Amino acid sequence: MNLLLMEVISDVMGETGQKIIRAILAGERDGQVLAKYRKNHIKASEEDIAKALQGSWREEHLFALKQGVDLYDAYAERLLECDQQLKKMLEDLARYDLKADKSKRRRGKARNAPKFDARTLLLQMCGVDLTRIDGIDVTTAFKVLAEVGADLSRFKDAKHFASWLGLCPGTKITGGNVISATTKPTTNRAAQALKMAAINLRNSQSALGAYYRRLCGRMDKGKAVTACAHKLARLIYTMLTKGEEYVDQGQAYYEEKYRQRVIKNLTKRAEEFGFQLTPAPEGV
Repeated sequence: MNLLLMEVISDVMGETGQKIIRAILAGERDGQVLAKYRKNHIKASEEDIAKALQGSWREEHLFALKQGVDLYDAYAERLLECDQQLKKMLEDLARYDLKADKSKRRRGKARNAPKFDARTLLLQMCGVDLTRIDGIDVTTAFKVLAEVGADLSRFKDAKHFASWLGLCPGTKITGGNVISATTKPTTNRAAQALKMAAINLRNSQSALGAYYRRLCGRMDKGKAVTACAHKLARLIYTMLTKGEEYVDQGQAYYEEKYRQRVIKNLTKRAEEFGFQLTPAPEGV
C-alpha cells in the first residue's frame, strides 16, 4: 500500500501502531484522522505520521493486512491461555503467604512478560523477591526457576551452582601452568537468561551496573557479560538458600569501595619499594 508507518513508528505492535492499523481495517483512510491516535511518547509529529499514511489502499493489500492482524490476535489468545496455565501452576507451587513490595522502584515491563502478577506468585513460591536484583526482571526469574527450581540444596555452594550453569572459568592446567581459562560452551537456558540480564545492566545506576561497566573497561565485552552473569548467579543462590533479601547499595557505594581498594593496593605496593603515598593537597 506504500505506507511508511515503520519509518515514523519504530514499533507498530505498540498501542499507537495497533490503533492505526485497526482503524485502517475499519475503513479509515484519512491520514490526519489516523495520526490522532499518536501517543505522547512517539517522537514523530502528527504531521509526519499523516504523511507516512498516504497509501494506495489496494484491496489485495488490505486483505493481506487483515489476515496478518487476525493471525496476530489468534496467537495472542493462545499466549493468554499459556499465561492462565502458568498462573495456576505457580499458585499450586506457592509455599509462602507473602505479598510483593509495591513501593519498590518500577522497571520497564518486557513485552513477553506474563499478563498477571507473576512477581507476587514467584515471591510466594521462593520466599524472596529475585526481581530486587538489578537486571533480573520477572521473565528472567521465570527462566532461571524453570531450569533449576526454587530448591538449590542439591548444589553444595554458590561455586557449584555457577559451575553447573557454565559460568565459571575453565581449569585446563598442566605442569602448574594455566593452558586455558575459557568458559566452556553451554546451552543452559538459565545461563543464557542471566547473560541477557547482565547486558541490561549497561545503563543501570546501581552497584551491579557500575560493576559491569568496570569489567567492560578491563576486558572484552563477552568476558564481562559472563563474569557479571556469574555474579548474578551467586546472588540468586544466596537469596534462595539463605532467604536473604538483596539490597542495592548504589553506584556511588561501589565506586567508593573500588577507590578504597585501589588506594590500599597502591599503598601496599609503594611500601614494598620503600615509598610512601601522600595525599595531594585539596584543589590540586
